[in-house]
Amino acid sequence: MESGNTQRAGLAYGLAAYGMWGLLPLYWHLLDAASPAEILAHRMAWSLPVAALILLALRRWSWVRPLLRQPRRLALVAACAAVISVNWFLYIWAVNAGHVLEASLGYFINPLVSIAFGVLVLRERLRPLQWTAVGVGALAVLVMAVAYGRVPWISLVLAFSFATYGLLKKGIKLDGVDGFAAETAMQFIPAVGFLVFLGVRGDSAFVNDGIGTALLLAGCGVATAVPLICFGAAAVRLPLTTVGMLQYLAPTFQFALGLLVFHESMPPERWAGFALVWLALALLTWDALRTARTARAAVAAAGRRAGAAVAAGAAGAAGAAGAAGAAGAAGAAGAAGAAGTAGAAGTAGAAGAATVAADGPAGEAGAPLPAAADEPSA
Repeated sequence: MESGNTQRAGLAYGLAAYGMWGLLPLYWHLLDAASPAEILAHRMAWSLPVAALILLALRRWSWVRPLLRQPRRLALVAACAAVISVNWFLYIWAVNAGHVLEASLGYFINPLVSIAFGVLVLRERLRPLQWTAVGVGALAVLVMAVAYGRVPWISLVLAFSFATYGLLKKGIKLDGVDGFAAETAMQFIPAVGFLVFLGVRGDSAFVNDGIGTALLLAGCGVATAVPLICFGAAAVRLPLTTVGMLQYLAPTFQFALGLLVFHESMPPERWAGFALVWLALALLTWDALRTARTARAAVAAAGRRAGAAVAAGAAGAAGAAGAAGAAGAAGAAGAAGAAGTAGAAGTAGAAGAATVAADGPAGEAGAPLPAAADEPSA
């Protein structure tokens, strides 16, 4: 019952996380009066206080000192902060420039790019269906290049930057909230410096465009942190395969917004490109589910074999204990017999002695006993 409740809670957190990420274009669209660079700077600057409050509530500061003593990990944190800054900026710009559909394509193809990085950088081996999915994804990019009349660079930069970010995160080994705090700490000073520069120039939408815009810009930190917290809560409650399937919700919502809310054009050749990407993702999902099912079956079989081995060992131990008990009983019986025989002999001897003792007084009362043969005569 508890496991079912845990998984339902994890599913709710996952839907909330990917739903909020998918609906972020609506938030960025409300800020179209500000430049993408200013929106990005506010996102960086306001994310650090939110992260600090979360860490304060959780009392999780123990990771800070070890991180500060390791220059290599600090360099990886700085690289992560730089790469995710590129990703955030391009996504904000794409939304406010009318390229929501192309941005959603970038996050659709991101799993394929991550697989390619696994092969090229980490020397991982792909299964046949994974190779097929990567090939179909590459074909989709070619089709989209024809559809757009150019290389879909927005999609590719978003996909490659996010895949690079994920690759770098493997070397830092910090969980979601800790890593988020470390990265925003790196981003904070440059972001505040840029915002001060805009204020001095008189180009700050935060200062010039009223309280509504100022509140929305300050809310960028919350809009960044809350989905991340929900994702962390989902990740510890759900199987990895479920989390992997939920990740497609965000680009699906983005695609729906671009098509239905922002009314971006979608000619047939673009539909063909997206269809190929969806086919590639379907292949990946099927392969992941099949592999997970096979792994679960192997674990269950190993558990059954281990249980049978334990049962056989217990039966053998019981048999050995039974044999030892039988031998012990036989030994005890033998000892009891010997003791009985000795007891009987002792009893007979005692009876004889008692008879002699009884005859002695009787002899004294009657005729005298004859002398022993070896005694001297008088």
